[in-house]
Amino acid sequence: MASGFFAILDDIAALMDDVAVTTKMATQKTAGILGDDLAVNAEKATGFLSSREIPVLWAITKGSFINKLIILPIAFLLNWLYKPAIEIILILGGFYLAFEGIEKIIEFLFHRAKKGHEVVAESNENEDSEVSEKSKIKSAITTDFILSIEIVIIALGTVIQENHPLITQIVTVTLVSFLATVGVYGIVALIVRMDDAGFKLIKKSNDNGFFGKLGHLLVKALPIVIRILGVVGTIALILVSGGIFSHNIHYLHDLLPAWPDILKEFTFGIVGGLLAVALFTIGKKVYNLAMRK
Repeated sequence: MASGFFAILDDIAALMDDVAVTTKMATQKTAGILGDDLAVNAEKATGFLSSREIPVLWAITKGSFINKLIILPIAFLLNWLYKPAIEIILILGGFYLAFEGIEKIIEFLFHRAKKGHEVVAESNENEDSEVSEKSKIKSAITTDFILSIEIVIIALGTVIQENHPLITQIVTVTLVSFLATVGVYGIVALIVRMDDAGFKLIKKSNDNGFFGKLGHLLVKALPIVIRILGVVGTIALILVSGGIFSHNIHYLHDLLPAWPDILKEFTFGIVGGLLAVALFTIGKKVYNLAMRK
């Protein structure tokens, strides 16, 4: 009886050792996508009223956990039943990310509010703030869903290559997914609350000394960080989508062999985004014409 109990403990210890090693490997391989995930979601979680930042971020975080709960069993099931389906889902997700990235660039270049209309635009935004907040949360959760698929697939691919038992695969991929959500949104929370931390430092130091200067630095740095994240997040969307195309469309993977990977992926992302925007625009016009008849 006792020997059987200790044998179980040995099995659990061996499993934990395997999980620790494979989790480290999978986390290293997903580091790039996690960095992009951070940039994209930090940009999407900003731009709200200070009192709404944490509730909005918590709503997105809960959505991210739900995304993982949906993706994990489906990924294992598809990997068992029909592996090519995972590639198809990734490619479709890549087009969505590329569409979002190109749409942001088009919005910046051609649809920015003109100076004479800034006050009207701000007024309309205040009136529809609740609708806008829900829309941004939905968009952030949708983007997180695509990025989560990429994270889960990379982690799953890592444990499959190492030929680990199914239980090790499940525990490892689940743990990596959990760490991804906690890590990314934990850092995002720190970023969006920079100004509050700055104001507290100013207040506690009576606006004197090192902590007073640090507080002012944090307050002044937040708008700059947000603008940088907007640019980095857009670039990340395009690079991630281009990476998905390059790794999952065999023709593209072998195309332009002399080009650096980052330049290839950025180009593929741009082209895929332009194609997605064009198809969406045409589809929208056809739909509107059909509705008028």
